[in-house]
Amino acid sequence: MKPDHRDLSVRRQCSLLSLTRSGLYYHPRGESAESLTLMTLIDRQFLETPWYGSRQMAHPEHRIYPYLLKDLAVARPNQVWCADISYIPMRRGVLYLVPIMDWHSRKALSWRLSNSMDAGFCAEAPEEAMARYGVPEIFNTDQGSQFTSTDFTRVLLDANVKISMDGRGRWIDNRMIERLWRSLKYECVYLNAFETGSEARKGIAAWIGYYNEIRPHSSHGGRTPDEIYATGKHALRAAA
Repeated sequence: MKPDHRDLSVRRQCSLLSLTRSGLYYHPRGESAESLTLMTLIDRQFLETPWYGSRQMAHPEHRIYPYLLKDLAVARPNQVWCADISYIPMRRGVLYLVPIMDWHSRKALSWRLSNSMDAGFCAEAPEEAMARYGVPEIFNTDQGSQFTSTDFTRVLLDANVKISMDGRGRWIDNRMIERLWRSLKYECVYLNAFETGSEARKGIAAWIGYYNEIRPHSSHGGRTPDEIYATGKHALRAAA
């Protein structure tokens, strides 16, 4: 093809070569870093085992853990923690938030905000919570890829925490943290329309402080999550 051909227009050249004009101007899109990494792994495996078919070449799925909370009476702090991911709408785009909550007191123990859905920021949240508040007996999440990832589950398994996962599609199994999302979004996020990540972090931090320390909780008879958590911890120490 010669765009500046003296005698043949671009349209005529395309016709002679059985090409479409749209194809002439097409520029291939580059692959994502994740896809390139996966392609490299597939190529390397194929060189080692060229007889493998698609079934053998497929990567194994992350392990799904059983749901441990059925009929369980949660009566003390650090007996069960839970986590979930939700999007935080911004004036332009979205961020993703993962909080760690104590199931008994409803206290938000730690949280992380990210501009991507990678597993790394999810794994940092329980690490911080355990460093500040100790180790829970059970940690409950849904079956999302971030929570089934090796990065996330290793944090819990290394601390000898029992991992519990909701049944697929059963959001009600993690209903405690769903209520946190609803309150956070209606009382903070929707009212502010954050412009930047730093604004969002500052606003969310202020609201979570208010939620833990000041906001009364109806299921606690008007007491705050901080009060319930501290009372429960005191009772555990007294009984020890």
